[in-house]
Amino acid sequence: MYTINEISKICDLSPYTIRFYDKEGLLPFISRGKNGNREFSETDLDLVKLICCLKNTGMQIKEIRQYIDLCMQGPESVDLRKEIMQNHRKDILRQIEELKKNLNIVNLKIAFYNTDEGSRSFIAKQENK
Repeated sequence: MYTINEISKICDLSPYTIRFYDKEGLLPFISRGKNGNREFSETDLDLVKLICCLKNTGMQIKEIRQYIDLCMQGPESVDLRKEIMQNHRKDILRQIEELKKNLNIVNLKIAFYNTDEGSRSFIAKQENK
């Protein structure tokens, strides 16, 4: 079993964020010890990692909650969960394509600055003022 502080370090989240996820219904299986503190199993840790992945790739909390609610329903919701993941995968691939386009523009600007003209461009503009 893990403590909230251990989960916090493993997942690079604040304990506050983990408590927020719990209050939002994203961690339905979290148990509490005799002292009332949250105790996380290996399965809980995997769920927190999945939540981080989904959040980091743009899924909204309400969508993550919907996915977890479907998980709670058991095997009859597998098709819906799979559809959610497939749609999210498409969103991630779109994000990757946008990032590639932006990276190309940044690379072009860096290449320009590596030329004689680019390295003089700011100085020349300042001298012409």
